[in-house]
Amino acid sequence: MNLSDFDVLSFDCYGTLIDWESGLYAALAPLLSRVGTGLSRDAVLEAFALRESRQQALTPEMPYSDLLAEVHGQLAAGWGVTPDPAEDARFGQSVGDWPPFPDTVEALRYLKRHFRLVILSNVDRASFQATGQRLGVAFDAIYTAQDIGSYKPDPRNFAYLLARQAEQGLARGTILHVAQSLFHDHVPANAAGLASAWIDRRHDVGGSGATAPVAADVRYDFRFTSLGGLVEAHQAETRSPR
Repeated sequence: MNLSDFDVLSFDCYGTLIDWESGLYAALAPLLSRVGTGLSRDAVLEAFALRESRQQALTPEMPYSDLLAEVHGQLAAGWGVTPDPAEDARFGQSVGDWPPFPDTVEALRYLKRHFRLVILSNVDRASFQATGQRLGVAFDAIYTAQDIGSYKPDPRNFAYLLARQAEQGLARGTILHVAQSLFHDHVPANAAGLASAWIDRRHDVGGSGATAPVAADVRYDFRFTSLGGLVEAHQAETRSPR
């Protein structure tokens, strides 16, 4: 199997293209300043992951900005801090401030010349619109949790992706799903029969960070430690200039 076998790259956005852990952690700074205990970064991110995945399963119809606000309040209560609704709301609106990884924009510009680019993201439309301005390319399609009515890893999200691409004449075998999260993306991509590329953004630190740990067996067809690594592999296959 080669990268050049595919016509479409479907991307998770937050964690893969956007450094959501840095964005989340920065947006949690006001709350953490009130907690006053020595929570490590990974402990903070793991607490977020637990509550986020649980809330997504409980309220699949809730827009992501509202879901983030709800999770922020839960974190405050869990850490013994009085929740502040205004602070909760600001956290919910922080998505557009989260930065791309350093390699993202250049890599996307290269990949746009060779593939259709699709977003499949656990976010609301307004939040992605703010993010999209940071990514530097026009995506061929954008599918959000708000469009679908469920959050990954719900299989409905991948069924939606496949159905919409089939309407464009693009079969399952032409699509490579590119994502960091084993939990949100690779496990359901496996179940949907999609090939996948793992962008292992946490290769140098380990652990699951802001993503819930994987409880099921998971496979992937490619592994890279950056999006730039995927680009380099495609260049090596095709001898395409950057």
